[in-house]
Amino acid sequence: MTVPLVAVEDLAVTFRLPGFGRMLHAVDGVSFAIRRGETLGLVGESGCGKSTLGRAVLQLVTPSRGRVLFDGQDITQLGTVRMRLVRRHMQMVFQDPYASLNPRMTIGQTLGESLIAHQLERHGARALRVSELLDAVGLPREAAERYPHEFSGGQRQRVGIARALAVRPDFIVADEPVSALDVSIQAQILNLIEDLQAQFGLTFLFIAHDLAVVRHISDRVAVMYLGKIVEIADRTAFFQRPRHPYSLALLSAVPVPDPATEARRSRIMLQGDVPSPMNPPSGCRFRTRCWKAGEVCTTVEPPLRELAPGHWAACHHPADVPGASVTAAPAAAPAH
Repeated sequence: MTVPLVAVEDLAVTFRLPGFGRMLHAVDGVSFAIRRGETLGLVGESGCGKSTLGRAVLQLVTPSRGRVLFDGQDITQLGTVRMRLVRRHMQMVFQDPYASLNPRMTIGQTLGESLIAHQLERHGARALRVSELLDAVGLPREAAERYPHEFSGGQRQRVGIARALAVRPDFIVADEPVSALDVSIQAQILNLIEDLQAQFGLTFLFIAHDLAVVRHISDRVAVMYLGKIVEIADRTAFFQRPRHPYSLALLSAVPVPDPATEARRSRIMLQGDVPSPMNPPSGCRFRTRCWKAGEVCTTVEPPLRELAPGHWAACHHPADVPGASVTAAPAAAPAH
């Protein structure tokens, strides 16, 4: 078996809240791997720890425990100088194209900044590289002399993608890169990402909360709930046969573009809010909102286990029927 480009092992990120003296468990014991050239879609509700996990993988946030192996090397043990050498191979596209660009820098300066930081191009070649990047993301070369406020949100996100590509990385964390854009623009950005992946052989961790977007762009899907990965599967297997109750609930919320089918479906309405990551439930973290929860769920944390080849779920009572079982689930799940 080939070594995955990125392997995360038992990763945890804990923050101490000033003034409260309590710990917030943003990410707690997460493990997964991403093969070279693959896109892993990471989905879950807001506040479940997706963005923190992405930043921890890039070492922008210091993990409390666990390892991140990049091309077989544990980057959590690297010092500042050695990490700087690795960092050019892993980049990030941020969620908000309005806040992620410096308004006082031209687009050319923004794209050239990382080239200067990593000493990759001399001044003459730097301008040519900036032009190549603008060509790659579908922006005119004259954009190099303009400022971010002169562009639309979709154009700014193209600049953000170009900035990530500037140092020729192998791996990119895309943190909800289309959630702040109009739907018509989202498709353009997603198609651009796919084209760039094919052209440059990129590997992506694609963070999103829109399952339609994840279905379009991902090779595999990982579902996160309250700091834990609860299911990982191939895209087709996940959408046709979800195994975790939380995944069933997420998929039941996605509209079906067929009125007859939509009329027959029964939406799974989860009661209550997501528990606080400062005081997560014992046992299974989803049990307080799960209609399948039993006694074992309150005391024993379910391990992430392989239920079918390549299909992993952390549940004591996983679904064992095709994806149509979403229609058979109760309309309102009782709280426990």
